[in-house]
Amino acid sequence: MNVAAPVTLFFVLAASAAAAQAQAFPDRPLRFVIPFPPGGGADNLARIVAQPASGELAQQIVIDNRAGAGGNIAAEIVARAAPDGHTLLQGNVAHAISTSLYRKLPYDLVRDFVPVTQLASIPFLLAINPKVGSGSVKDLIALAKAKPGELRYASSGSGGPSHLAMELFKSMAGVEIRHIPYKGASPAAIDLIAGQVHMTFFTVSAALPHVNGGRVKPVAIASARRSPLVPDVPTFNEAGLPGFEAHTWFGVMAPRGTPHAIVARLHETFASALKAPEARERILKQGFEIVGSTPAAFASYIKAEIPKWAKVVKASGASVD
Repeated sequence: MNVAAPVTLFFVLAASAAAAQAQAFPDRPLRFVIPFPPGGGADNLARIVAQPASGELAQQIVIDNRAGAGGNIAAEIVARAAPDGHTLLQGNVAHAISTSLYRKLPYDLVRDFVPVTQLASIPFLLAINPKVGSGSVKDLIALAKAKPGELRYASSGSGGPSHLAMELFKSMAGVEIRHIPYKGASPAAIDLIAGQVHMTFFTVSAALPHVNGGRVKPVAIASARRSPLVPDVPTFNEAGLPGFEAHTWFGVMAPRGTPHAIVARLHETFASALKAPEARERILKQGFEIVGSTPAAFASYIKAEIPKWAKVVKASGASVD
């Protein structure tokens, strides 16, 4: 009896079924679950790319804002969805942080999702109240070392990206700066401008109105290269703290078990959407750095982000449960 024949037939039939499923996809509107409220940078990014992507798929991509619990509500919804490519998650750096920030999560970021593509990232910018000093990284570090624990920094919330970006800065610079958490970036900015705190990390787009208005002073940008939105602001590499980078990033993820052919179709669709001239221009104007990585590259990036932020979480003692 030829055992190889039925085995070969099985794989041929499986491949044919997968190809047929991919050709039929999508057969209804897609649901893109965003772990942020409407109107913010993450929501804007999703809506910008959804428009050309909808045209590519000939099906509407419906934005479903599910904010709360550091992105975990949105992640759980998608992790439990049918793995047919019609329900997608906008994964972001907060999900990588949550892996070590929460003792128990209703999902596993690596096990329960299939990365499709990293859409974009946006670097953090360190800003200070203009009364603090000259505004250079070296001077700020020297001041913090001269007054350990006396300087205060604001964050948009304990355990959030801006909090841990500063904790990473503190660790690499060897300084002690007191953490003052707020419920969101807006109240943190208000108190920074008022002088109640001395510094904070903004995303570039969030910092821009305050920088242009002279209400805060930019110190350095936490990326490998300068931002065209603030071309005069040096990187931390240039400013004397080599290797310091902190971004908030956003990507598309599907539930575990989504067929490879559908993941490939989704990657092709979103990568193409990022190249659409109007979408590209709008994304860049908001301070994002466009990525459009392959599923494999995005998976590798996520796996590197988890231990990076786990070290910072452990060193800071941050916890939310």
